[in-house]
Amino acid sequence: MEITLQRLLDGTSNNSFEDGIRLDSVLEPIGGSGATVKPAIYSGAVYQADRRWPPADDPQGGGEKPQDIYVIDNVPSQANRYEDALRRSRSDTGVPEMILDLSDLPSLPPHLPRELSSWQFPHRNADAYLRDSTLEGVDFSSHPTGRSVLDATHDRAAALMAWWPQALLYGFWQSHLGKKRNQAKHARAWASEIIGWQPASSDTKILGLKGDPLNLSIEESAIYDDKDHEGWRLGAKPEKGEVKKALSELGHGQVPVGGATPAAVSFRRLTQRATVSFAQLRRIGLGPDYDTAADAAARALLVAMGLHAHCLAFGRGFTLRSGSDLRVSSSSALWLGLSDESLDPLNHQATRELLESAKQHASSVGVPLDGWDRDPIKLSPKDNIAKAIESSWPLAEES
Repeated sequence: MEITLQRLLDGTSNNSFEDGIRLDSVLEPIGGSGATVKPAIYSGAVYQADRRWPPADDPQGGGEKPQDIYVIDNVPSQANRYEDALRRSRSDTGVPEMILDLSDLPSLPPHLPRELSSWQFPHRNADAYLRDSTLEGVDFSSHPTGRSVLDATHDRAAALMAWWPQALLYGFWQSHLGKKRNQAKHARAWASEIIGWQPASSDTKILGLKGDPLNLSIEESAIYDDKDHEGWRLGAKPEKGEVKKALSELGHGQVPVGGATPAAVSFRRLTQRATVSFAQLRRIGLGPDYDTAADAAARALLVAMGLHAHCLAFGRGFTLRSGSDLRVSSSSALWLGLSDESLDPLNHQATRELLESAKQHASSVGVPLDGWDRDPIKLSPKDNIAKAIESSWPLAEES
């Protein structure tokens, strides 16, 4: 079965009894089957471990008994990767974007960005950076566009469809405006996760030795400002604002490393499962000024955007972090509903065309697409957040 725009419109309409789409992939490390993969590390230097039932159709014993797993990449992290794929492809897809311009802040060190995209905001439309910005010289919350975005809810979502469609697909919680202000929540409709099944080891640690060609003594004491290591000196007594630590803390000497950080793991099987819930999407409405045809068109556009993001992010070899370079060895897609049906394999060209046709249809039935297919809107930091940024990075400005 081919995924068509009409099928998406029918599947996400108010009277539909269709359930959603499920995408499954078997993954392989770039080093081949059995090569190690580095899961995400969390506080306490641990991986996210669990025991789960494998799918009933798993050729390696699905449904027989629960298996040990590590979550290689969890649902929130996957959402961020989808968003970044759409950000990078914006010139081709025309998705809306707002950019917080930080170029006038002289104190930012080289490794920090000079702008933040709306596709990078940790809390999407509910992010504190958005609240603490200005648009056209006006506080974002006082600007008509800003006010509409901050006041949006899942059933009055016109402003989000126009400017922040990712919030409707990947979810949001408007929790940064204050207890007496908008506290709207919207659960994600699209969820994805990468799992490593049956890890070969659960306690291997990284071990190694940081070398030094001159083998400087790590027993020497160095005195320096912990915020700036360039002006260190040998000595016995630190002055105000200085610390006294071993020379190894400055990167000199041969130092054993590891022992606390878990090492990469070999897994019997690596899988990714992504789902989009039509039930959750049917909760989305543009508001009282729009009809049911516009609501269905908006939902169909969101699904098309999500499918294209999936192909862009995971339709080819991809990297999650150091030690986690993966490729797809096999994949399948399933339409879930009154009659489950296998879908044609997805590819980025087909999903790009589906996204374009969904966008054109949405425009024709009155879906607000103000931010689509236009230059990004530039935001500026308010004085309070600008001062907080400069306070966090004072040394770069002084130098």
